[in-house]
Amino acid sequence: METVQHPNDGPGPRWPIDPASLMHGPAHPCSYLAGRWAESDWFVASQLPAGAYHSLMDLNFRRSGALFYRAACDGCQECKAIRVAVQEFQPNRSQRRCWRRNQDITVSVGPPVPTEDKLEVYQRYLRDRHDREMGGSWSEFCAFLYNSPLHTREVVYRQAGQVLAAGIVDVEPHAVSTVYCYYDPDASGRALGVFNVLWTIDWCRRKQVPYVYLGYFVRECNKMNYKAHYRPCELLEPDGRWRRMADE
Repeated sequence: METVQHPNDGPGPRWPIDPASLMHGPAHPCSYLAGRWAESDWFVASQLPAGAYHSLMDLNFRRSGALFYRAACDGCQECKAIRVAVQEFQPNRSQRRCWRRNQDITVSVGPPVPTEDKLEVYQRYLRDRHDREMGGSWSEFCAFLYNSPLHTREVVYRQAGQVLAAGIVDVEPHAVSTVYCYYDPDASGRALGVFNVLWTIDWCRRKQVPYVYLGYFVRECNKMNYKAHYRPCELLEPDGRWRRMADE
């Protein structure tokens, strides 16, 4: 892999919090790799200043609600942050088809607002995925997606006024992070999860934001390794350096 340098890269990102405040969670079965155990470092914040989360992402942290966490597993370093270089991004043939297929959708961006129709789509999405780890109640829905200590935006995809999908993104001065996307399973032929990533990349290109962070890449996990389809992309290696992923 090729080491990537950019103006914000230095010897390593500065900690925007006191590392001593981190908690270490107990081991639990890994959600990504069967037969393995996972551990994490975490902290809870009610608010973080602009730019702080970008530094945390460069330290391999992710966000879920008010919880910030990173993988800290014994003997495993497979969970690597992945980001797309926005200005260089070139969609592949399948992604171009997805983009054309969804040009009849109306897209709006604004502060995250939970509504009953969004909750219904979210619950149907979870049932379709058979995702028993996620709670589908109103309170869990709001805590997971609509409670944020950051500058967060919601991208809503509608057709004829009906909600088809929604994507939650965290917006930093020099990066945007995709948090979660849910969609109507009846519209699965539209590949709205893919379209959400493509639209976010295009939005960042127009705003001249250099990177879209897609969360963790786990090579041996199909529900995580698809993120490498958005090229060029870079992986955060255990040494703290971003390295461009080679064509495979």
